[in-house]
Amino acid sequence: MSQPLTESILATDFYQITMAQVYYRLGIHERPALFDHFFRRYPEYGGHQAGYCINAGLEPFVEWMRSVRFEPEHIELLRHMEGRTGRRLFQEDFLRWLERHGSFDALTLWAIPEGRVVHPMVPLTTVQGPLAVAQILETPLLNQLNYATLVATKAARVRYSANSSLVLEFGLRRAQDRGGHAGARAALIGGADFTSNVAASFAQGLPPKGTHAHSLVQVAMALGLGELGAFEAYAESYPDDTILLVDTIDTLESGIPNAIKVFEKLRARGHKPVGIRLDSGDLAYLSIQAARMLDAAGFEETIIVLSSELDELVIWQILTQIRQEAPRYGVDPDRLIKRLTFGVGTRLITSWGHPALGGVYKLVAIQEGEEWVPAIKISESPIKTPNPGKKKVWRLYDARGKATADVLGLEHEELAHEEQIILRHPFEPTKWRLLNRREVEIEPLQHVVLDQGRLVYDFPPLEEVRQQCRRDVERLDPGVLRLVNPHIYHVSLTPALWNLKKALIQEARGRPGTGDGR
Repeated sequence: MSQPLTESILATDFYQITMAQVYYRLGIHERPALFDHFFRRYPEYGGHQAGYCINAGLEPFVEWMRSVRFEPEHIELLRHMEGRTGRRLFQEDFLRWLERHGSFDALTLWAIPEGRVVHPMVPLTTVQGPLAVAQILETPLLNQLNYATLVATKAARVRYSANSSLVLEFGLRRAQDRGGHAGARAALIGGADFTSNVAASFAQGLPPKGTHAHSLVQVAMALGLGELGAFEAYAESYPDDTILLVDTIDTLESGIPNAIKVFEKLRARGHKPVGIRLDSGDLAYLSIQAARMLDAAGFEETIIVLSSELDELVIWQILTQIRQEAPRYGVDPDRLIKRLTFGVGTRLITSWGHPALGGVYKLVAIQEGEEWVPAIKISESPIKTPNPGKKKVWRLYDARGKATADVLGLEHEELAHEEQIILRHPFEPTKWRLLNRREVEIEPLQHVVLDQGRLVYDFPPLEEVRQQCRRDVERLDPGVLRLVNPHIYHVSLTPALWNLKKALIQEARGRPGTGDGR
């Protein structure tokens, strides 16, 4: 095999390939089709909710798209598949076509760049090209982009909660297999400063970060060296990078006093110790006591790394408690908070509380002759009815420079030419807004990434993506940024798109469509 099956073009759902053969039998397999990828709802984490998401995963996904095709060995596997009666599932003429044309080289892809804030119902990616291969792309696209967006979103919320403190991604051990690598990259986009994942760090041009494990102390204790001996051994190996995990035995009675002894020896030898790590107990209280003890010993600049089941809400609670309690012990809360570093693992890499984004990939148009025919899917739930046709996506900013709405319109529309911009709710007919064009800034969101398989987009370096993420988050209204019960961000349709959607729904239900744009 030229590559592992699990990383090949066969990494799709079986029904995508069976549908491709149906399209082939109907003679429409090469007819141009248009699919939108979007999500319907923000993540709900139980006691708290997201008011935005961060787009991620695009560059690795495009690299994968351009590297795979149906190889002879893949065709051979499909050739031997049989149905319940022993009849071949895939016929030879279809397999020959698939071997010749079974790649994504004919697809055009538009996308909102990585690191951008994104919202429900807005197409993150749009795929255009031959129906059969565009259909086969659905599963890997959703698999790769949904997960990365989910983790980047969680990381952005952690970043917001931690404020200026350093954030380390510690999740590889608790991740779902190789998702740990995609998750680490997404976390770096969303807000993590570094990751402990060595492979992901090197792949992104960053140094991996970490401390040591409890097992180092346990081994030293079992061999009669004790906790102090373990700390001394670690400091001997890494005298200028010493961070000591101090909670294996007793944090305040043993761990921190022994760490201070080691730090004093390092200082006497001309080295500067980095800090300590707390991985259990009341992290806010222990941070205060650790700062008090370290300051008394003259180690005011050492950092304090906190870990153990952290997420955005737990970090917010820790910082709130420190601000309330630190003055009682003579510790400056602002100085203490500035020296904190948060190591966030399980709850970041698994998007704890909301493990799946629920992004979807829906047909919105198909070409007939020279015309694009919009497609609609009717659902009892209005939120599950996608917005049809070839579209554009814009973001509007108000006079404060804050994002106020994302707008979907038809391909031929230009918001910049309107004096007044009418914003229609995607599925509630009585809700709409009116904006003065001169009072808003308009930004197109989607960019062409692939043009019939040819890469036409320059992917920016990771640091530029991270900076874009920070700028987008800063331009959100404070209410949208709330960790709990965030304000609802407006995603709207132009009157032309609204009327088209309403007409298609009424036509599908057997009634003529009318509408006046209001």
